[in-house]
Amino acid sequence: MEIKKEEIFLLNMRGNMKVIKDTKKEFEIEITGESHSLCNTLRKTLMEDEDVEAAAYVIEHPIIGQPKLYIKGKNPKKSLQTAAETVKLRCDEFKDLIISSEDETKK
Repeated sequence: MEIKKEEIFLLNMRGNMKVIKDTKKEFEIEITGESHSLCNTLRKTLMEDEDVEAAAYVIEHPIIGQPKLYIKGKNPKKSLQTAAETVKLRCDEFKDLIISSEDETKK
């Protein structure tokens, strides 16, 4: 049995997430220990994907609530994996900019 790339990503996150809904066009997860920072970043990045019809998240209680991320689209698992990879790439680029600006100020 071959495991798809997006399923490997989801397996790696398994300790931090609980799948609530998993259909061909809809995917909803609860992400333990995360906040608006990650969820809003993922939501915004997901909406850049032409295959995504909708992406949203909710934190039902401001203190004890766990965020739930909802995705509707052509292949929501694949879109989530792509969005996560895009966010990581952008963070790496931002980190490199910070490092290079620190190097410039030391000159």
